[in-house]
Amino acid sequence: MQVNNTGAPVLEMRAICKRFAGIVALNEVALTVRAGEVMALLGENGAGKSTLVKTLTGIYQPDGGSILLEGQPVTFHGPQQAMLAGITAVHQETVMFDELTVAENIFVGRQPCTGKAGRIDWKRIEDEAEKLFARLEVAIPVRARVRDLSVAQRHFVEIARALSQDAKVVILDEPTASLSQREIVELYRIIGQLKAAGTAIIFISHKFDEIFTVADRYTVLRDGQFVADGLLSDISEPELVALMVGRAVHQAYPKADVTPGATLLEIDGFCHPTEFDNVSFRLRKGEILGFYGLVGAGRSEVMQALFGLTANVRGAVKIDGVPVRITCPDDAVRHGIAYVPEDRQHHGAHLSLPILHNMTLPVLSRLGFFLRRKRPQEATLARHYAEQLELKAHHLMQNVSELSGGNQQKVVLGKWLATQPKVIILDEPTKGIDIGSKAAVHRFISRLVEQGLSVILVSSELPEVLGLSDRVIVMHHGRMVREFSRQEATPESVVAAASGLADAKEAA
Repeated sequence: MQVNNTGAPVLEMRAICKRFAGIVALNEVALTVRAGEVMALLGENGAGKSTLVKTLTGIYQPDGGSILLEGQPVTFHGPQQAMLAGITAVHQETVMFDELTVAENIFVGRQPCTGKAGRIDWKRIEDEAEKLFARLEVAIPVRARVRDLSVAQRHFVEIARALSQDAKVVILDEPTASLSQREIVELYRIIGQLKAAGTAIIFISHKFDEIFTVADRYTVLRDGQFVADGLLSDISEPELVALMVGRAVHQAYPKADVTPGATLLEIDGFCHPTEFDNVSFRLRKGEILGFYGLVGAGRSEVMQALFGLTANVRGAVKIDGVPVRITCPDDAVRHGIAYVPEDRQHHGAHLSLPILHNMTLPVLSRLGFFLRRKRPQEATLARHYAEQLELKAHHLMQNVSELSGGNQQKVVLGKWLATQPKVIILDEPTKGIDIGSKAAVHRFISRLVEQGLSVILVSSELPEVLGLSDRVIVMHHGRMVREFSRQEATPESVVAAASGLADAKEAA
């Protein structure tokens, strides 16, 4: 990579401070990025990355420090001002108008007009959008409604919008979290184009392979403070992790030395008309059963069906050898099955409610709906799981929306563990969370099986599946294609099976 080490910075943030109700979120944080450079902004969840980005884009006003754009001090009183100045952000969850077309979204709020009547020049809007996608070498119909686009296409529309404003600085916040491998490669290519055009890029990711692939330099934050910056070519992954968490983090997955017991859960002939077909497996007491597959393999769909979230499912379910009928989540919980969904923000937690009420929500019937006399019991229950999960929060009445992604995931875990399940399904339990929070979740999973709980682990991270699972089931296009013991499962054999290769069996 050609790194611009000598040019004047496009963007400088000097001694940035931000406080919320007396809590210091940022304390004299510094960041510098140059033209044609990818700066990786790193830190655990809660380190201050999101607050720094919101301060840069005008959502928050800094309580101290200064922002310089091309050497000139700037102040932004909203995202629109930041965009007009040439700073734009592409977030993991894209923010666009679903009912408008691609072209309309790119030029929303600044549509070119024609004639004295000031009518919007729709042809020019579509022509300019076509030119932007031609420049990016991406085929997206400019008249398509955004609601009909894939996650990757939405990201490309956001990048096109940044290009249309001649952005000097583009912030990419977890841009690959929901992309397939092919789409990730396409994004890398576009990042290369932006660099070649002299755009300064701030890249936020928890995935170290991505960081070392696309970034030139790094800036590390910890607990709202600047820790270090430098060239990625001068630092190793373990050294970078140690900077982020303030200590060395062992990268091996903490597999508990537990011998699985008798069969607890039996699934036979699970079928759905469109999502999966003839799925059968066994889960033993104290076992971690991993499910792996590529995007669209049907793993999450099977788990949602098992939890009673899906209609038109056929097949048999037995718990402790007794047939059970699960038609809704209440049935699943009553039979001892809990499900931690992949999308924690929309399906896992009530973000506007406090930690306390989130954690006890599934067990209100046990505590009693009229909680006046049972508030201490409710608080004790929530505090127990908060401590077990190493939850970082100011207090139990803090809203979940105010927590980092990793701590939101811990609240969802605690919420379902409070039901005292026999089986817990973890669907992408460490998606989008930092290395330190991942380690805490992995340790907790290990403790769960030591206590006799059975775990179904659905993950797209192959090291996580191989490192934690006693057995691994691989799915491809809605079908189970292989089952591996812990000893048999290798990265090559599992990926071959997930890819549907004809020689997958020989690869084992």
